Amino acid sequence: MAVIFFEAPTTTRPARHALVTRAVSRTAVLVAGAAGFTLAFVAAYLLFVRTEAGRSVENGVVRSAQSAGATVSWAQPLADLDLVVVLGGVAVALVVISLLRHRFALGVTALVMLAAPLVVAQLLKLYVLDRPSTGDRLGVASHNSFPSGHVSAAMAVLLALAIVLPRRFRRQALVAGGFGVAWVAAAAVALGWHRLSDTVGGCLLVAAVTCAGAAVVSARRPDGDRVPLIPVLCGLLAPPALVLAGFAVLATATSGAAQFVAAMVLAALSAMAVVLLLTGPLRRVAFDPAESRIRRLRRR
Repeated sequence: MAVIFFEAPTTTRPARHALVTRAVSRTAVLVAGAAGFTLAFVAAYLLFVRTEAGRSVENGVVRSAQSAGATVSWAQPLADLDLVVVLGGVAVALVVISLLRHRFALGVTALVMLAAPLVVAQLLKLYVLDRPSTGDRLGVASHNSFPSGHVSAAMAVLLALAIVLPRRFRRQALVAGGFGVAWVAAAAVALGWHRLSDTVGGCLLVAAVTCAGAAVVSARRPDGDRVPLIPVLCGLLAPPALVLAGFAVLATATSGAAQFVAAMVLAALSAMAVVLLLTGPLRRVAFDPAESRIRRLRRR
């Protein structure tokens, strides 16, 4: 008698990984960065502009810059630039690049990110912030120049170009362009146009507005749900620490010449530091709506 054995059907279960990790939230890092840069902007204004010690040391830098004359000829190209023409040319370049890439919406986003921080900077400088009078008769030291319009423009141009370029080139564009922003910041101090705090404030304001805008873009598109502690803390604490360090270094300079040199070096280093702090959070943000749609379709 034949015995027939039937094999029970087996169900295949998906293999489980020993460790399942959640994706890191870009939005949380960007929000922390926006908050940190804003806090640093306020700290720079309070320390350098609203305190007698800050105004005194920075007015000494302005006097040294005005007496330097031709010794800062390396900064003269900045004086020869027409800022309105430069910004107009950059705006045209943003549109052309976006059209060549068939990403018109990305070009519009870049234009908004170029204009928004500049408008905010001018509104704050002209209507919100003021500089207490110190009795100094130097014309440049008597009016509010915080934040610097030239440095704000240089920073906004760099970030707008980094947004409209292909995302794989964003890091390289930011690092290379950071040297240009550093030169503008140092040159503005060398020409006697701005104080160290003005240049730092311009960089910080543009960085804060850009991070806030990038956070809005990131929140509307696929994002992770894990809040990375170290990047968030870095975004919150590193910008204020940068301002405090700059204030401490400039305050320790005793002679006018030492203050002048320290202010130029600190302006350049601070601008570069702000750009580097922005590079990480902005590197993976998909500002292009078409790119986000393509990534969603590939995941399905």
